[in-house]
Amino acid sequence: MTKEEFALEVIERLKKEYPDAGCTLDYDQAWKLLVSVRLAAQCTDERVNVIVEKLYEKYPDVDALAEAPVEEIEKIVRPCGLGKSKARDISGCMKMIKEEYNGKVPDDFNALLKLPGVGRKSANLIMGDVFGKPAIVTDTHCIRLTNRIGLVEGIKEPKKVEMALWKIIPPEEGSDFCHRLVFHGRDVCTARTKPHCERCCLADICQKNGVE
Repeated sequence: MTKEEFALEVIERLKKEYPDAGCTLDYDQAWKLLVSVRLAAQCTDERVNVIVEKLYEKYPDVDALAEAPVEEIEKIVRPCGLGKSKARDISGCMKMIKEEYNGKVPDDFNALLKLPGVGRKSANLIMGDVFGKPAIVTDTHCIRLTNRIGLVEGIKEPKKVEMALWKIIPPEEGSDFCHRLVFHGRDVCTARTKPHCERCCLADICQKNGVE
């Protein structure tokens, strides 16, 4: 089995296991996903989904958030951790969207990377989930699982994992595949406990089979 064939088999099995897997951050507009994904760094999606409700009650659109004092944003987002830097990035990001993109989140990957607080992971999430374009989101679940399964070998740096996956994952599958890895990583192929290989849909083809 080639690496590409192996990847397709993994994709198909995860599709059957998690047919409805999607982004677990709540949003109904592109700018809100940008805010949430910044807040999600070292914080659970569940907590972020609660905190952003309070943020949007006070600042309901890009203009309002762009004009909000950074200190006021920080007061609200502090429970997500790293309040100062997250508030600063959110403020800078909204200002840039307002001033340079007429309040609309750009649908260009390189333009997204220029926004404060937006790295490759966040940009890929926006490209895939908001704009339906090819994307591979190399979060901690993706990096851990692709190494364990054997899709990549000994690569821990996010961009290198992303580049390796682009070679074997069909572009149209990337975004959903990464969401399914998150679900699988939380439920079965866990980080803080021994992986539950006995109930893993990939157990018979996983190259590591739970061994780091």
